[in-house]
Amino acid sequence: MSDTVDDVDMPYDEGAASKQEKIDSLQERLDVLESQNEEMRDKLLDANAENNKYQQKLERLTHENKKLKQSPLFVATVQEITPDGAVIKQHGNNQEALTEITDEMREKLDPDDRVAVNNSLSVVKKLEKETDVRARVMQVEHSPDVTYADIGGLEDQMQEVRETVEMPLEHPDMFEDVGITPPSGVLLYGPPGTGKTMLAKAVANETDATFIKMAGSELVHKFIGEGAKLVRDLFEVARENQPAVLFIDEIDAIASKRTDSKTSGDAEVQRTMMQLLSEMDGFDERGEVRIIAATNRFDMLDPAILRPGRFDRLIEVPKPETEGREIIFQIHTRNMNLADGVDFAELAELTPDASGADIKAICTEAGMFAIRDDRTEVTLDDFLEAHEKLRQDEETNADDSLAFA
Repeated sequence: MSDTVDDVDMPYDEGAASKQEKIDSLQERLDVLESQNEEMRDKLLDANAENNKYQQKLERLTHENKKLKQSPLFVATVQEITPDGAVIKQHGNNQEALTEITDEMREKLDPDDRVAVNNSLSVVKKLEKETDVRARVMQVEHSPDVTYADIGGLEDQMQEVRETVEMPLEHPDMFEDVGITPPSGVLLYGPPGTGKTMLAKAVANETDATFIKMAGSELVHKFIGEGAKLVRDLFEVARENQPAVLFIDEIDAIASKRTDSKTSGDAEVQRTMMQLLSEMDGFDERGEVRIIAATNRFDMLDPAILRPGRFDRLIEVPKPETEGREIIFQIHTRNMNLADGVDFAELAELTPDASGADIKAICTEAGMFAIRDDRTEVTLDDFLEAHEKLRQDEETNADDSLAFA
């Protein structure tokens, strides 16, 4: 801090001082005042900056406090745009209402749009598509890493799938030249773990297509119209990501035989199935989207889903034969460090009822036996012990199921 003016001693006798001495004294006082003024100006700037910072913080907190005091907005779906307004259906309670909308909002809205509404059900804003529930239940893979070389014992099935799905995507002109329409859909059926999903992924990889998977059970919803909307979203995602392979697993969850049941749950499942049939009937056969579905319960499917024009090719994917099991053992052990004497033919003979998934589990468990013994090689005995362990686990699980039945 500089000296104040009062701190500066007068270097002369006021009565006897010369004119020059008075000028020098005044100049010294002026220098002190200028220094003090500069310091005060800097302090004022700092104070103003601090004040602005606190003012901005106050405004932000005031705005946040105001938002916290506001009533929450509810999510609804636009069902229809009418001259009187918009018909909306609320999420959660599934109630429908007719609400007035502004001309500006009318231009923005379309049926199936998701909107935010207030307590009076007035449409406050349109929600972006990214907020849609579909992003949380669909699995989208761009060109999966599964190839035909990863699948064993299904040569005939692979050929059929390639003809039905791969060729229309890669060579649509061939079908046009011959004058026939490519099959619109493929249904893979067979026991669990036989490679149905892997077949679909391999086709997507070969064609460099986007693989979109959804389980049929995810399409079953409690509220009216939710499942049907999700089906529409599923096909829309497929169109947005062309070329694409659309894979619906466990399709029996929404396409089982219709009954006379009057429960709301069964009625909603049937509505979802009708929407699926409608989407498949309206799909562009020569588009760059191919549909594959899979089921473990072919006997439960509704005949309507199986008629020509929907799933034109029904491909059974059974458990592998002996030769197929040997190939699958080779596939799942190609990166394993095997000891001499591991006989895949013998292993194939010892696992007559094994699926591809079972064989993969045996190979993994055999490797675990080697790790437990602190070995770097997997022996034939490891595979035999792994097979026995998994067999005992299956028997135990079966007994537990009977006990709880």
